Amino acid sequence: MLFPREALEKIKKVLPREEFIVLTGARQTGKTSLLMLLKAHLEKTGQPGHYLNLENTETLKLLNEHPLNLFELIPAGKTKMNVFIDEIQYLNNPTNFLKLHYDENRERVKIIASGSSAFYIDEKFKDSLAGRKFLFELYPLNFHEFLVFKQAGELLGQKLSVYNKKRKIKLWTEYLIYGGYPKIVLTEEEELKNILLEEIGSAYVKKDIVEAGIKNTDKYFALLKILAEQTGCLVNSQELANTLNLAHKTIEDYLHVMKKSYQIAFVRPFYKNLRKELTKMPKAYFYDLGLRNFFMNDYSKPERRPDKGAYLENVVFRELLGRTSDLDKIKYWRTQEKNEVDFVTGGQAFEVKFDLKGLKRGKYGQFQKEYPSIKLTFLAYDLIMEYFYP
Repeated sequence: MLFPREALEKIKKVLPREEFIVLTGARQTGKTSLLMLLKAHLEKTGQPGHYLNLENTETLKLLNEHPLNLFELIPAGKTKMNVFIDEIQYLNNPTNFLKLHYDENRERVKIIASGSSAFYIDEKFKDSLAGRKFLFELYPLNFHEFLVFKQAGELLGQKLSVYNKKRKIKLWTEYLIYGGYPKIVLTEEEELKNILLEEIGSAYVKKDIVEAGIKNTDKYFALLKILAEQTGCLVNSQELANTLNLAHKTIEDYLHVMKKSYQIAFVRPFYKNLRKELTKMPKAYFYDLGLRNFFMNDYSKPERRPDKGAYLENVVFRELLGRTSDLDKIKYWRTQEKNEVDFVTGGQAFEVKFDLKGLKRGKYGQFQKEYPSIKLTFLAYDLIMEYFYP
């Protein structure tokens, strides 16, 4: 059974346009399923579709020989054909392929393609294809999508009975522990969830590493574990290089691959006063809570964790990302005197604490004075779920 994603409705809105569509994101986030849903949607409206998977070596070989060989693989017809291409990054030159078909054949074909990692797409897309494509990023499930996959969407947006409130909290806890990779969400057994997370956290991450040309996989995994332990902290690449006994350039390369493979998200600073506020160092968060827990080797409930503060910051980051769908719109605020607010996005700011007992709100006076139009909200563990999913 295929479950809809929030990105599906956004993509449907641009399907009638002539621009091609490229869908990217981490491995195992459901890109192929989304292609199938889009294909079914178009076919229901009488628009034919054809699916190609470039993990098929014969298909890949033929398209690498010449882009026009596409017409040997799809049915001939009088109407425009929607062509769904999975794993387009495996082409030797995906830019040339898409550009040629858009410029010369967009009356005959509309290409909707997926790529497992923006890293490979960035490296192989030699120009921006500006004006020729829409790019959509698919993340692991947010909690709303998680409930849909659990067939429990009725737990949102209405007054709940005591029973359903407890059910919602139980599912929320499961989501915080095991994250939003679809295969893991659809698995009920905890032991099997752990096995599948290990597969994603080792086998699939290793595949990203190998395809990026990184040879020292042990150091790469060590860096991922450090970033898991330092979630929400400033990322000092020189300090990390010293810790791992690696060149600074090597650390920068590793961080680039983590970013482009959708393993780690880097949040940049929000500032108005350059002299007092600007720092170049980002903060690091995981795109998926379960993946972070794998690297922490800790599947404890939030209230039992030694890293509960950083953990909840990552929870709030994921929810903000789900709402904006644009990482660049999420910032943090920090001054040279180390006054800090965890997140600033749009006209809102958020400070995350495990609980609000003893919170000294006066610490945030400088931010509120500098930015009176931005609403500052304090979120504790027992408030996060109801704030984002009332």
